[in-house]
Parts: sequence; C-alpha cells; structure tokens
Amino acid sequence: MLQRLCRFILKLAGWHIDIRLPKEKRYVLIGYPHTSNQDFMLAMLVKGALGVRFRFVAKHTLFWWPLGVLMRALGGIAVDRRVSTGFITQLVALYQQAKSSDAECIIGMMPEGTRSYRSEWKSGFYYLAVQADVPVVPAYLDFSTKTIGLGDPIYLSGEVESDLQQFHNFYSKVRGRYHHRAAPIKFKSR
Repeated sequence: MLQRLCRFILKLAGWHIDIRLPKEKRYVLIGYPHTSNQDFMLAMLVKGALGVRFRFVAKHTLFWWPLGVLMRALGGIAVDRRVSTGFITQLVALYQQAKSSDAECIIGMMPEGTRSYRSEWKSGFYYLAVQADVPVVPAYLDFSTKTIGLGDPIYLSGEVESDLQQFHNFYSKVRGRYHHRAAPIKFKSR
C-alpha cells in the first residue's frame, strides 16, 4: 500500500524512477546534487516506492523534538559536524556488524553536507566506504528531466583523484533544482 502511494505521488508530480537496485547488500549511498529542501522529500518517496531500507546521515539540529522522532523512524542518524567524535568509526562498526550476520547495510550521505553552495565535497562518505570496504552507489535527482536514478556501484581504489573522476563522469549531466548551488566534485586540499 505504501509503495503504491509513494509511486502515485511521484508520478503525479511528474517524476520518473530510473533505478536498478544493486545486488550488493552493503554500500554507501550518496546523493548529489543536494540543492533544495525537496531533495529529502523526493528521496523518502523513492525509498517508500521501492521498499528499500536504508539509513541516512543528517545534521544533529534536525533531530529536535518532535521532528527527531520522525527522522529516526525514517532511518536518520544524527551527526554533529562541529565536533570530531569518531562518527565514521561508528558507522564502520555498523557495516561490520551487518557483514558478520550477512545482513543489509545501506547508509545514505550527501557529499555536500548542505543545500547551500560549498566549494568542495565533504570526504566522510569516501573514507567510510574505504574503511568499511564497501562500494559507493551514486544516486541523483535530475530536475531538468525529473528523473530519479542510481548508478552502478563504484569500488574505490584509494586513489582519490581517479575515484572522484568517476563521480564527475557520472554526475556531469545531472542538474539539481538550483544548479548554481551544486558543489564542485572535489575534496578540500590538505
């Protein structure tokens, strides 16, 4: 029932789903570009339409009462980006637990970390995938074609520039709602 309702809402809004779910049970799901408040609602509708269970990382300020109850029920994991707390290590442990029990573990992250313009991507998703030894599956909401899709899993090599080039190639034609807010696909220089 929920799947049909979500599909109906997406269709009514003019969105097309172009998704072939990966065979992998464990991966990091990234969404780019993240430029509007609608991105979250569309992602949750697709989650419902496909019956996919994934958790997602969101800033801790979204987890206030009573919204926090809903965010957690939808699969939200709060992160306080102002402090270094070993958050990636905690997420790696979730993947390790899932692997030991042969369970699914999909965690969604937005590499930009915000809807506002940033000059680069945040690297947490990358290091999570490397440390957990899982691929990254790129997802997109293309407002120019009203298409929601997934790419094939990308197995990271650890060669940051060549790995980022794969994301650049995949996302080169995707347009967010406010395309001028999309961050360039690069990490902060160290």
